[in-house]
Amino acid sequence: MSFGNERAKLDIGQTTILLFPDAAFEQFTGSKTADTSHSAEVIFSVGAKSREEVDALIQKVELAGGCIFGKPSEIDGWMYGAGFADLDGHRWNLLYMDESKQPKR
Repeated sequence: MSFGNERAKLDIGQTTILLFPDAAFEQFTGSKTADTSHSAEVIFSVGAKSREEVDALIQKVELAGGCIFGKPSEIDGWMYGAGFADLDGHRWNLLYMDESKQPKR
């Protein structure tokens, strides 16, 4: 999510994620930016409040030009999630967990 020389800001609950242009990131970290067309440097996981929220967010990602690498699906009977890459190739995971259906240990 590069916006010229400006950073992008995403607030999720009480967490803020800042995405910087490559030059600013490299200066701040002292290392080169990963080439996300050939590798993944990180995956951000974001909790959703419902299956419907996962579906709605994935639909917005598709409309904005993001790449869906994991279509919305159920996992182990109590989780529902999807994965996508934003326009800069950063990978994201959306996950709804129905803890009432979580297997007991």
